[in-house]
Order: sequence, then C-alpha cells, then structure tokens
Amino acid sequence: MTRLLLHHATLIDGTGAAPLADAAVLIDDGRIHWAGTLSDAPTDDAVRIDVGGNTICPGFFDCHVHFSLPGGGATPLDRALHPPSYHYFQLIERLRATLHNGVTTARDLMGIDAGVRDAVAHGLVEGPRLLVAINMLSQTCGHADFHLPSGLDLTPMIGGSLVDTVDEARRRTRQLIAAGADVLKVASSGGVSSPSDQPEWLGMRRELIAAVVEEAAAYGHKRVAAHAIGHAGIEAAVEAGVTSIEHGYQLDDALRQRMVDAGIFLVPTLLETMADVTASPSGQAKSARWHALAHESIAASAAAGVKIAVGTDAGLGPGHGTNLRELGLLVRFGGLTPMQAIVAGTSTSAQLCGLSDELGTVAAGKVADLVVVRGDPLADIDGLGEPQNILLVLKEGRVAVDRGGFVPVAGAAAAAPPPESTTPR
Repeated sequence: MTRLLLHHATLIDGTGAAPLADAAVLIDDGRIHWAGTLSDAPTDDAVRIDVGGNTICPGFFDCHVHFSLPGGGATPLDRALHPPSYHYFQLIERLRATLHNGVTTARDLMGIDAGVRDAVAHGLVEGPRLLVAINMLSQTCGHADFHLPSGLDLTPMIGGSLVDTVDEARRRTRQLIAAGADVLKVASSGGVSSPSDQPEWLGMRRELIAAVVEEAAAYGHKRVAAHAIGHAGIEAAVEAGVTSIEHGYQLDDALRQRMVDAGIFLVPTLLETMADVTASPSGQAKSARWHALAHESIAASAAAGVKIAVGTDAGLGPGHGTNLRELGLLVRFGGLTPMQAIVAGTSTSAQLCGLSDELGTVAAGKVADLVVVRGDPLADIDGLGEPQNILLVLKEGRVAVDRGGFVPVAGAAAAAPPPESTTPR
C-alpha cells in the first residue's frame, strides 16, 4: 500500500486535546505511522495529500445500529415482504452509506449474522468494521417478542430470541457465541416499538441477565449491552453487571452513580427519539412520552459523569448514513461540548467496544481509520451529519470515499481489493 501524508489540516485526535493546527498524518500499510505538526513530519517518499485546510478526525463509531431494518420512515415489516436473498442486496447500500458518511466501525445489536461481518472484513462488500450481536434476548412478552395479535410471529424475522429460564439464557448465549456473536444483547425492559409490553415494565430479570453476563465473560470476555428504558429494567441490568445501558431514559441519580462506580457506559440513541418508529396510535403515544423523557434525562447523565458512547438505532427510524447527526443532539440535549461529542463518537465508543488499543484516536501505531471533515466541526457540530461535509473517509488506510477530490488516483489504493483483514473487525 502507498504511504500517504495527509497535510494542510487541523487535527482533532479524539482524546479531547485542543485541535492541532497545521497538522499532518502519515499513513503506512494501513496504520498511522506518525501524527503531528507538518514541520515535524518525517521526510520520505509518501504521497502528499493536501486536504485543503479542513479537519482530520478519527473514524467514528455507531455503537447501536440495525442494518437489517430499513430506516428512513420505511416500515420494519419490509423484511417480511421479500425473500431472504433480497435482504442481502439491501444491506449493500446500507453498509456503504454508513461508511461513506463517516462511520468506520459499527455495532449491530440485532438482525445480521457473522457472515455479514466477515463479508465486510474480507472485502467482499463495502462497509464499516462490524461487531454483531445476531439476536436480542428477552423473555416471552418482552421486547424481543413479536407475536402479533393477528397470530403472526415475526420474532425470528426481527432477530429476537425468547428465554424464560436461567438455563435457557445460558444455552442461548452459548449458541450465539458459537455462531460468532461479538457482543450479547439483552432486553431488561419493555420498549417503544415492541407490540406486547411497555417501556416501564421489567423485562429479563436480574438472574437471567446475570447468567448471560457470566456466560459471555466465560466465552471470550464478550460484552453485554442492555436495552433498558424504564427504571426497573435499568436497575436489573446494572445489578447484573452489563457493559452498557442502551437508551437509559428513566435513569435517576442513584442509578447514574452506580453506573459511574461500575464503569457502565450509556448509549442514549437520541437520533432514534427524533423519528417515528411506530404506526399505531398507542405506539405513537408511547413514543411521544418516552422520547421527551430521553431529552430531559441525558444532560443529567452526562453531568453525573456517566461515560457516553454514540449509538443511533439507525434502521429503526433513523436512516442509514445519518448516524453522525447524533453528535449534534448530544450537544443540544446532553449539554456536551462539540469536542466532548466527538470524543464520545470516537475514543469513548472505542473503549465500549473493546477496541481502544487499535481505534478511536489518531496516534502512531493505530489503525488508519480517518475522516476529513469540511471546515471546523467544533464551530458546526451539526454539519457532521450532512454527507457533503464528509470529504474523505479512510478505513485501514484505504479510501472509502473522496468527495473532496483530494487523492490522486495513483495514490488512492482504492481500486485494489483489500486483503483479509488482520485488524479488529
């Protein structure tokens, strides 16, 4: 692979440090070889890429997506209208749009299997590096239970697994890990979009979640994400020792402190709260109530010191490729500064995913996932959510998209298929 020197840039490195003016980043063999002020750059034969005074950021994460769902106002039942083969072709555009709009790593928390992850890692299709949960676990009449009043059971199609005993939870966790799951997802509360429950209802009980956590730790130290909206579900998940609370709308100060003490992350999914994910009047009422609560809750969580990572629920309401709009919402509702929002979407999210040794910051030795953003994102954090402002995306040092026209064809190394990835998936 050609050595590239990106220069004439401001660097936001993902650590929260002040931006570095007149910066440059040297890429060699898919990794960052050096980063700093251009005047200190190593002198060699690297292809020099002038990025026009724009800003280099680490590749962004979305820690809560659903590539199996259509997003953008389309009904989730779309999946029931076509044969499975059609669904895989739909994935191609969803993955591509996400990568091209600045997300180089995504955690899919229900709906796609390890084959999709591996197809991306092996260069068969474009997309962000993937971590997959495969299914979401809940009890009968829980958030993963999509038995409809008509008698139809969409649970397997949506990506749900129902477990009603500790032994069933242990067995299904082992089965998912054997199938290649990188992360386990449990539903410890009801949900907004599910047909049979309410967000304030307790979902999987503490003992079921604890069994999943124990099995996940025993089989490769896998992490556990908990869909938890209402207070009872959040409390059960925190007590059981999950890695992250997804949504967390009804957190109180006592639970926030317990999360801080235990190092549990919060993934607020504010972008999902801006979309209508239900069709029925009762579902719309649930949505209005709980999404308003989400907007009120996130600032208190951030102020309490809870570690905030970025996730959007893209596919369940938000369109694929709109992921970075979440950063502006973290500023608007969460009280984060633009720099704190960028850190949430890079280094904090990398920590949540267990990838901080390789990704999340711009530093020598790390994988060269980089995004060149138009202008100054600290002055216009909402601009990150607009495709025209994502000028260049590099994944593992290769050009995924070059809207800025920065990279000469001879230096892009974009036409050659990547080798089987040896970097984190």
